[in-house]
Amino acid sequence: MKRTLLFAATAILLQTCGSGSGDKSSENKRVFRYNETGGINSLDPAAANKSENIWAVNQVFNGLVQLDDQLKVIPSIAKSWELYDDGREYTFHLRNDVYFQDDACFPDGRGRKVTADDFVQSFYRLMELKSERSSMPIFKLLERSERTNFIGFTAPNDSTFKIFLDKPFPPFLEILSMHYFSVVPHEAADKYGEDFGRHPVGTGPFKFKVWDEGQKLVLVRNENYFEKEGGQRLPYLEAVDISFIKDNEIAFTEFLKGNFDMISGTETINKKMVLDPSGGLTGTYKGKFVLQTGPYLKTDYLGILVDPRMEIVKESPLHLKEVRQAINYAIDREKIINYLRYGIGTPALSGFIPEGLPSFDKNKVKGYHYDPDKSRELLRKAGYGDKDKMPEIELNVAAQYADMSNFIKKELEDVGFRIKININQNSVQSTLVGSSRVNFFRKSWVGDYADAQDFFSIFYSKNFSPEGSNYFHFANDEFDKLYEQACAEPSDSVRYGLYQRMDNILMEESPVVPLFYDEFLRLVQNDVEGLTTNPMNLLNLKRVKKKAE
Repeated sequence: MKRTLLFAATAILLQTCGSGSGDKSSENKRVFRYNETGGINSLDPAAANKSENIWAVNQVFNGLVQLDDQLKVIPSIAKSWELYDDGREYTFHLRNDVYFQDDACFPDGRGRKVTADDFVQSFYRLMELKSERSSMPIFKLLERSERTNFIGFTAPNDSTFKIFLDKPFPPFLEILSMHYFSVVPHEAADKYGEDFGRHPVGTGPFKFKVWDEGQKLVLVRNENYFEKEGGQRLPYLEAVDISFIKDNEIAFTEFLKGNFDMISGTETINKKMVLDPSGGLTGTYKGKFVLQTGPYLKTDYLGILVDPRMEIVKESPLHLKEVRQAINYAIDREKIINYLRYGIGTPALSGFIPEGLPSFDKNKVKGYHYDPDKSRELLRKAGYGDKDKMPEIELNVAAQYADMSNFIKKELEDVGFRIKININQNSVQSTLVGSSRVNFFRKSWVGDYADAQDFFSIFYSKNFSPEGSNYFHFANDEFDKLYEQACAEPSDSVRYGLYQRMDNILMEESPVVPLFYDEFLRLVQNDVEGLTTNPMNLLNLKRVKKKAE
């Protein structure tokens, strides 16, 4: 009953937003509907730390810059920018036609024009909130001096925003494309306070309308949005309707009925029924829907704690490089993709950096192919040729990753390992790994921005957990030197060469066992047009249309 009432409420809302008549068929052609199994806990850009939040935040907010579908940085609210002082000073020139969405937080209820001071206040707010991961990449880089008001950024006038860095950092613009750095009106932040995440006010193509937690979130067209296409103001849709059905089977059934325009993620579909072994649609579904797949900036891996000062490391055979290399050779990554993931993803045969990043080069990074004989040889070299001498090694896996645990266990035991699988609740797994209480674990890393520096940061010795994300406690002087050199290198080609050398060091030392480079997967109804894809798996709806019947 509740869901029926919400669908009815959505229809009423669309009519009030200029949807025309109440004809349901016509109505549905102006609404994009999708399900978010994982739920959304905030629409505050400062909380854009998971894909579910990011997808919705992307519809409501804008920042200085954005990424196109090839991950190139392009203008957004900043129409242009220049770099000075060898890349230490960034000057952004803002558009003069960007307005905050209408809201009661403004004196007359009408959204006002965005100025450079709004970015000053938004950045300062973000610093104060100290959101998870949001303050880490950028605010440590800022110059703290009198000319920057000791916060690193200034607004000399309404249309100019300046950022000053202590030292050059080439991926800086990519970092600014993250949704943390969206502009927020101080009036809304002040009025709604901690509830801003449930009553967002931004500049994006859609604006907040109604949210019934656990049931439905509705965003409606922002009639004053600044971007246009062919002279027509975006977006084309009248609304975005987000449901929160937690049961994947029920959500998939709703998609088959036509009640959702898109369903996303390999876990949301019945892979045996929908996908053939090569990752395409089976004959039953071929032509009925559009399958969208492509590289996703995500590497799934097995991690190994390697800090020789820790007792948990000293007591384990994993402290030996040959044993870690033996694990890398023992796992058939091709089988993981072909038989466990129905062709979705790419075997991680070329290091830690995933496909989709421009620095990825399978010819320049030596990864590991399946070679059980080489694995056994390395175990003999390490003194574990006799399986009876091999102590039991515990592999800790979060419940969400339990799917291929038995496969990995069998692969490792076939070459001489003794493996015990511990399946933990996600929160427990995070705590165990982050506090270095386990020395063999399954995790994944998703790129926050489109540069390999983000992936390599988790191996930098100054980022040891729990303060940082170096869960391996990996420390290598040559790697650190190359990392610091790459962070200051302005030439893309030179920086990519440094990245490839770093990846080869990781493969040689083997604190990590890359399993596969992930791919995004979407099933889309045939009447949807303009839904593009990108390796960040960012949902862009501002150019989406639905074909008339």
